[in-house]
Amino acid sequence: MAAYSRAQLLLLFSSVSLCGFVSVLGLKAASGPAEPPNPPVHRVVDPPAKDAPAPAAAGASQPRRATGWKLSEEEACREDLTRLCPKHTWTNNLAVLECLQDRKEEIDIAPDCNHLLWNYKLNLTTDPKFESVAMEICKSTIAEIKECNEVERGRGYLVSCLVDHRVNISEYQCNQYITKMTSIIFSDYRLICGFMDKCKEDINNLRCGSINTGHKDVHSQGEVIACLEKALVREVEQQDHARPIKEECQKAILRVAELSSDDFHLDRHLYFSCRDDRERFCQNIQAGEGKVYKCLFNHKFEESMSEKCRDALTTRQKLISQDYRVSYSLAKACKLDLRKQRCSLDTSLPRAREARLSYLLLCLEAAVHRGRPVSGECQGEMLDYRRMLMEDFSLSPEIVLHCRTEIEAQCSGLHRKGRTLHCLMRIGRGDRNTAIDSVCQNALQTLIQSADPGGDYRIDRALNEACESVIQTACKHIRNGDPMILSCLMEHLYTEKMVEDCEHRLLELQYFISRDWKLDPILYKKCQADAARLCHTHGWNETSELMPPGAVFSCLYRHAYRTEEQGRRVKPGKQLSRDCKVEVQRILHQRALDVKLDPELQKRCMTDLGKWCSEKTDAGQELECLQDHLEDLVPGCRDVVGNLTELESEDIQIDALLIRACEPVIQAHCHDVADNQIDTGDLMECLVQNKHQKEMNDKCVVGVTHFQLIQMKDFRFSYKFKMACKEDVLRLCPNIKKKVDVVICLSTTVRNDTLQEAREQRVSLKCRKQLRVEELEMSEDIRLEPELYEPCKSDISRLCPNVAFGNAQMIECLKEQKKQLSQRCHQRLFRLQEVEMSDPELDYQLMRVCKQMIKRFCTEADARNVLQCLKQNKNSELMDPKCKQMITKRQITQNTDYRLNPVLRKACRADIPKFCQSILSKASEDSELEGQVIACLKLKYADQRLSSDCEDQIRVILQESALDYRLDRQLQMHCSEEISRLCAEEAAAQEQTGQVEECLKVNLLKIKQEACKKEVLNMLKESKADIFVDPVLHTACALDLKHHCAAIPPGRGRQMSCLMEALQDKRVRLQPECKKRLQDRIDMWSYAAKVAPAEGFSDLAVQVMTSPSKNYILFMIALSVCVLFLVGLLCGRITKRVTRELKDR
Repeated sequence: MAAYSRAQLLLLFSSVSLCGFVSVLGLKAASGPAEPPNPPVHRVVDPPAKDAPAPAAAGASQPRRATGWKLSEEEACREDLTRLCPKHTWTNNLAVLECLQDRKEEIDIAPDCNHLLWNYKLNLTTDPKFESVAMEICKSTIAEIKECNEVERGRGYLVSCLVDHRVNISEYQCNQYITKMTSIIFSDYRLICGFMDKCKEDINNLRCGSINTGHKDVHSQGEVIACLEKALVREVEQQDHARPIKEECQKAILRVAELSSDDFHLDRHLYFSCRDDRERFCQNIQAGEGKVYKCLFNHKFEESMSEKCRDALTTRQKLISQDYRVSYSLAKACKLDLRKQRCSLDTSLPRAREARLSYLLLCLEAAVHRGRPVSGECQGEMLDYRRMLMEDFSLSPEIVLHCRTEIEAQCSGLHRKGRTLHCLMRIGRGDRNTAIDSVCQNALQTLIQSADPGGDYRIDRALNEACESVIQTACKHIRNGDPMILSCLMEHLYTEKMVEDCEHRLLELQYFISRDWKLDPILYKKCQADAARLCHTHGWNETSELMPPGAVFSCLYRHAYRTEEQGRRVKPGKQLSRDCKVEVQRILHQRALDVKLDPELQKRCMTDLGKWCSEKTDAGQELECLQDHLEDLVPGCRDVVGNLTELESEDIQIDALLIRACEPVIQAHCHDVADNQIDTGDLMECLVQNKHQKEMNDKCVVGVTHFQLIQMKDFRFSYKFKMACKEDVLRLCPNIKKKVDVVICLSTTVRNDTLQEAREQRVSLKCRKQLRVEELEMSEDIRLEPELYEPCKSDISRLCPNVAFGNAQMIECLKEQKKQLSQRCHQRLFRLQEVEMSDPELDYQLMRVCKQMIKRFCTEADARNVLQCLKQNKNSELMDPKCKQMITKRQITQNTDYRLNPVLRKACRADIPKFCQSILSKASEDSELEGQVIACLKLKYADQRLSSDCEDQIRVILQESALDYRLDRQLQMHCSEEISRLCAEEAAAQEQTGQVEECLKVNLLKIKQEACKKEVLNMLKESKADIFVDPVLHTACALDLKHHCAAIPPGRGRQMSCLMEALQDKRVRLQPECKKRLQDRIDMWSYAAKVAPAEGFSDLAVQVMTSPSKNYILFMIALSVCVLFLVGLLCGRITKRVTRELKDR
């Protein structure tokens, strides 16, 4: 080669120099003219008689003359020559020799002819005059080639130099001369000067000489060199070096392989093994410059390739792996680049290491990745040999040596097209539940780095074939061979476009790429400067114990998501560049698809994955499983899973499977936040808020809900909540970790400050706002309320087995089945309802069902008064029926216990303990009073003994319950059977307008149960106090009230008394319906007075004041008092006279 220095030339020549290249055509002898090598040349003569071949056998004729001797004239070869060689070659000994030596000697050429050819070639290689002939024929060429012009003459160095530079020889005669002589010499290892001396002992030890066929001296002994080459390869692949080849022989073997690298004819073993295959696959490929080798390499795994040729090609490739110079095309193409990139100047490494193919690839790949110029021709050759390494694992001696057990046990019979390598990758991933030896794992990682399939997926033939259809459909917009193809395939992992075989091959490769950040070329290109600045990394092909490849990416993503912490802003120099952060996000998205793509996670969680998640094999299930068992994980695994979950809370797009499932709802409702470069939790918040939109599918709902459930385990998992409230948590709720406990702690603090009307809220404004968001999200699913969910689990399975958790449906189901709940569940549900009634925004079902009505009627109402506002507009014609039904449900709930009605509780805070203390003393803190306190207040309302604020609220309750019996808890509880028996039709009406109450009043005499009868009598008593409490009567007398009682204020029975007086006044004409209803009420009150006499003076006074004969009764009472007084005056002195003596004392 042109680059060799004089010293290198001498060294190489001394190892395998071709001593005495002599041609019968190029030798000038005293006895006559020489024979030309080709017809155009006529000045070369035959050798003298002493150099003619010795008799080969009995049948071999002697040369008939000393000059002009021709091989074609010898009887031993005449028949073979006539049969095998064209006639025009007979006059040229060199052409005859070339023709005959390329035949299979056992089949085509007679033994005597073989012997004759061998002696002839041996004589050619021992003539000392060959160099002078070469000087004459190649005179101008020698002058052009500086290295050859300067070599010492007379020692055979000139010929070696010409052989090394034969590709640069432009002179036709010299080129033909050197080329043909080279082919002659390489036909037999014994003709290569020095080779026999250096390798004789190894040939004997390895018994490579046993290939000789008995006593015959065959003219082609390439098998001997092939035997030595296989032994050299085998020595590298085996740990047991029973018969190591001497170093000088090793060099000689590799040198012979190097010198035969341009023309496959020179590798005699490969030539004879692949002659037919060459005709089949490479017929139109011209020999020279290693072109036939490359063509055969490309067809190595074709079905029609013969096994003998495939083995010979594999041996050749293994030699290339040991010394890249054995590949003519690679050595030539990358010669200048190797020198430019200083890939052969590391004096600390042995020479053999520098020649290794892997070392060359790593060095040049490092230059490419750093953006340094490497010629396109060299990169093309590198691509071919990277593909070669990925196709055939046996070309990597470390794989053969360290992975032998795994290959024999798991991957036998998969040799072709990279299948064995992928099988080993699959074992390395742990897909076969079989542990792989760490040394084998490291060998695989080293091979992947050398081949660098991340740079061009086509290098991995198994992946390329498996994913061809996916690439053509899903990634057709990306240029063929672009590194983004792999990223595109990862984006379509677990989608409909992905095929199973491609999925397996892709994950197997990505497993190893993910363990070295440099193997992702796009990531390395965008982040190498950041990695060097922030993570102190070295070059592409250099490693550091302080910062191993797997730790670099962890360093990068920590800097990518580093935000303001504890009030300190991150310095600009400590932040990642924008391009690098985008790539870090891309890698995190890919890793979320499979836990095995996260080296740190797999390493620390291997035990927990086997313990808790062995059955979770679907996409994304393993990470979800680890998150579900977060409290049960070992500390190291818990930290990794916790950090990853915290990272997801900041950028949920890392969870690629979730984002893919939620694509429709993101496009419809969250595209604004999804397009943000920095997420900061906005996208997940948007998904939660739109969790029940029509675009939301089941997979997305499950994924969003799961993430919400995971967030409850640690408040740090809610990024926005953490950032808004971290200072408040540290100050007010220290040592609390669970999010639900933190929310309760902060909510309690806010509520106490509000109730106590504190001058300043202890919880910051930004935290209060985010706290409200968290509370609203928790109200949507009972599972997000662990304090309620845990005690109610058994009730849920028993009472609501087919009810969905989302949309607060499960909570609503438990409310409807409240009577049948277990005590603990009932208590927790009561507490929840108490909170919801005081803050209706937390009532998810109410806010969802009445969302539009709130916008219509209550836009100006305070959030805590929304339910009150809805109740006031309940009977509006514009009210949505579903919302009206929901309002009624909440009214029923409120009337079961005064504590569930915060407005009533506040208005009657003095009246309740004053009048209803006996009920309160018997009550349980966490269970309903079943309307007893409200019933108590109703009676006091009828007695007109309540405070004005409390009276107003009770009047509202009376008016509401008068229209719908279900709002009167005591009535519904005691009269349910009577209603079913007497008023079933009225109760079944869709719209309740007081008809059930009217039915009970009318059928008062038919009511059998005393408790129910008492409730009906109480209704009658209450209606006497306020006509609004009697909707039927009020409707019938509405016009009369307007005409006759307009000036009289409502309440305290005033309007009812006005109507009674009007009824008795004959001058007043009431409406017939009003008159009839009033008369009915008078009869009912009379019956009530008989059935339920006054229980005390207060009841008696009320009955008198509300009686139609009130004036008459009062007159008679006054008259009785006067008569009694007069009797006392008149009769008192008579009955008891006092003596004067007593008076005068």
